[in-house]
Amino acid sequence: MPAERLNGYFSTEEGGERLDIFPIAEGLRYRIPFTSANEVVSYLESMARDDRMEAAVYFDDIEKFGIWPETYEWVYEKGWLEQFIQGVLNSPFIEPMTYARYHAQNATRGPVYLPTTSYIEMNEWTLPAQAGEHYASLVERARNEQTYDRDRPFLRGGIWRNFMMRYPEANHLHKRMLGLSTRFHALPALQQTAERRRLLYETQANDAYWHGLFGGLYLPHLRRALYRALLQLEGDLDRHQPRPALTRYDLDMDGHEEIILQNGQIQAIIAGSGPAHVLELDVYELAHNFADTLTRQREHYHAKVLTQPVLASSSTGVGNPHEVVQFKHPLTAEDLIFDSTRRALFTDYARRDGERHLLEYDEIRGNETDSGVKFLGRTQGARKEISLLAQALLVRYEHPDPVFWSTFEIELNLVMPSCDGPAGRFEFNGGIPGGFGQDIELHGVTQLVLRDEVLGGGITVGCDVPCRVVSRPCHSVSQSEAGFEKIMQAVTLTFTDFAVPTRKLLMSLTAWPTS
Repeated sequence: MPAERLNGYFSTEEGGERLDIFPIAEGLRYRIPFTSANEVVSYLESMARDDRMEAAVYFDDIEKFGIWPETYEWVYEKGWLEQFIQGVLNSPFIEPMTYARYHAQNATRGPVYLPTTSYIEMNEWTLPAQAGEHYASLVERARNEQTYDRDRPFLRGGIWRNFMMRYPEANHLHKRMLGLSTRFHALPALQQTAERRRLLYETQANDAYWHGLFGGLYLPHLRRALYRALLQLEGDLDRHQPRPALTRYDLDMDGHEEIILQNGQIQAIIAGSGPAHVLELDVYELAHNFADTLTRQREHYHAKVLTQPVLASSSTGVGNPHEVVQFKHPLTAEDLIFDSTRRALFTDYARRDGERHLLEYDEIRGNETDSGVKFLGRTQGARKEISLLAQALLVRYEHPDPVFWSTFEIELNLVMPSCDGPAGRFEFNGGIPGGFGQDIELHGVTQLVLRDEVLGGGITVGCDVPCRVVSRPCHSVSQSEAGFEKIMQAVTLTFTDFAVPTRKLLMSLTAWPTS
């Protein structure tokens, strides 16, 4: 439908039920508040007609009025908002009106049916990097050929659900939320309390499930807020309706089974095959998932980091973050590091020829217990067992060949809420070797404490034989409304150089609250 016809309300139906809907004026969305108030008022006046009342609907994010860069000064201090309101009120062609009043005074513009879609940028953001680049090239070609306005309705991009395909962490969290929603709605009506419903709704706050121009999924505090609500609700439901200690099912609906171990105090969700690593480690007392990190992948906008174009703000408005390229942190190509394996806890590697090779396992069925599961390595023949004991996650390894231990590495990606701030620190042998944002190497480690004042607790990593530990902060590179930024996603701990005379190894993660 041509944009010039989207100037009233339309009618649609679903299952025989009619619904009248108002389309948002895209021209206003890009002008308010970025161009001058006079220009916006003139644009509105240009839509007026003598034969009928046209509707110009504006409905958008409030952060554009003072939170986005430069907008507070522009909207309030330089008077844009007052100028706009006065311009609207003084115009003989514009009449502010409620939806209800317009609806009562005007007829529908006709029937419509809506596809699964969103605003045009969202349709681009849902695409994987390579597809996104191809889409951008099609748009650029259409602009150069001056056919974009004509063809834009057919240059759609993807749909919102593609984010579940693009980001395994978003998909995992989404399916955890759906499972919890099913449990909640299966409760008797009297047990569906307002507090439980509130927590469920908090797990459904959509910003942390996707990523476009702005942080979204890339922001650890957004993901943490969802997991906090999820674990508070799950812990409450478990106290009333305890779950089995061990279950297996395809939790994230990707065709591969996960293993869930839980004892009421902590919970581990484990990949049932492949790396056999821990995808989620929940401590209910802290309402925290220590594996809530993000796998770094290429985004189509990363090419701008290499070219680093900077577009200045207009002298008659403010820069639209959809167009302005800025940098919150200095970035180079070396900052664009992408992961080949999903980041998790207890991902195992063997060093060969100067490179790390991922170790994969298959579960050994038939001799598991309620508190643990066992795996056998596909190529190296190592045995791996994961179990729970009170507030601790235990991981046992066994291999008869000393050569194996000389090349063996274990990687943990621990998520600490203080990130690289001053509230987090390592504690080792009675000292503080540094904070989570520093590069650290320690030798002869059998116990390493990570204390986090933001979390209100910490976690102790134990190893029953001395080893070398290398800690590095894991940073992602993403866009925000203020520009490109580096965000610390996890503390990456690599354990290696084990002294294993017995050819066995026991590692543990024990979480605790601050006393």
